[in-house]
Amino acid sequence: MYKTVELSAAEHDKFVMSHPVGDLLQLSGWAKSKELTDWYSRRIAVARDGEVVGVASLLFKKLPKVSLTMCYVSRGFVCDFSNDALVSAMLDAAIEVARDEKSYVIKIDPDIEVEGNEMLIDRLKAYGFKHSGLVDGMSKDNIQPRQTMVTDITKPDKELIQSFESQNRTLVRSSFKRGTKVERAGREDMGIFKALMDETGKRNGFLTRDTTYFLSMYDALNPTGNMELFLVKLEPGELMETLTEDKAKLDKQKAKLVKRSEKKDVTGAMRDVDDQLTAMEKRIEELGEILETHPEGIYLSGALLALSGEKAYYLYGASSDHYRSFLPNHNMQFTMMQYARAHGAKSYDFGGVSVDPGEDSPYFGLWRFKKAWGTEVSDKIGEFDYVLNKPVYTLLEKGVPLAQKAKVNLNKILNRKK
Repeated sequence: MYKTVELSAAEHDKFVMSHPVGDLLQLSGWAKSKELTDWYSRRIAVARDGEVVGVASLLFKKLPKVSLTMCYVSRGFVCDFSNDALVSAMLDAAIEVARDEKSYVIKIDPDIEVEGNEMLIDRLKAYGFKHSGLVDGMSKDNIQPRQTMVTDITKPDKELIQSFESQNRTLVRSSFKRGTKVERAGREDMGIFKALMDETGKRNGFLTRDTTYFLSMYDALNPTGNMELFLVKLEPGELMETLTEDKAKLDKQKAKLVKRSEKKDVTGAMRDVDDQLTAMEKRIEELGEILETHPEGIYLSGALLALSGEKAYYLYGASSDHYRSFLPNHNMQFTMMQYARAHGAKSYDFGGVSVDPGEDSPYFGLWRFKKAWGTEVSDKIGEFDYVLNKPVYTLLEKGVPLAQKAKVNLNKILNRKK
């Protein structure tokens, strides 16, 4: 016999982080961070014979000008979905709370793979859920990406690097020698990250969140060990000495090749040395600029890393437009993987992708970047709606999108006539 029970935030989080389908988005801290964007939350928990067997964090968003809400159980429920009686008990508990909050729908998108769980889609439909389909990972029809890219980080460092694509392996190894230092930063450094994020947004053509958004997330998740801010700094002084010494060695190597060329063909070796010298001279020139403008060093990239049990998540990343040849992002990504593994994570989630898109797709660059890190596609079962108010659901989920699409098409027609 299942019954609902009340748990503290700490008890809820402990269950989420220990469960195979538990996810960052089910933590109480995540719910807290969403308050800034006008979500609020309630939690449910189900027990059997005194033992908690399922929990969920329910997010609610009020609809404008009416007393209705949308209920979203992000990556939930956290329970054994093969147990029909338990899933039914979780749904009953969610319905009770959602009705109390005047929700017109309950949306769920469990962190469960399609492969091996195809029958679960039919079972959820049998409970009364509507399935949104196995849509593209970057489809705007789902709240969270259905498909994400995940790296297995249980391997030792050498094996982990070996799992990366060939070119990326070379870049990661090179990044260790380029003089950047990865720092685990604090709340007071969020302004640095925001400045880097603004550069990134301007470069890639997207709007960025303000500092309060990132601070609210950090404040909600960092105290419990579920989020860290990383920054990558280039300190030019010490590196300039190293590069100058390395250039002197290459100059000597080139002089030896010139001598040897009198007796044998060294064209290939000479080309390699010249290429190395050209790249090194460029970095020395850039370091000279940094020494003049930022003698104490300059931050080149940053990221917010989240942790939940055995899962790590690369949530937000940002980088400077300048001095990219020092490979700060490659050093940062690998360092964050090491940190995540040292803190219990077995997987490292790079977030959503459109799987294997064409080169003309706006998501091609994202796919190419994420697949270079030894990732596999996490192909989830998708989003499901449990309808509580059919007229409102039909209007908001079907009528409004159709009207918006019709407006866009009308504008296209009118623009063509101009």
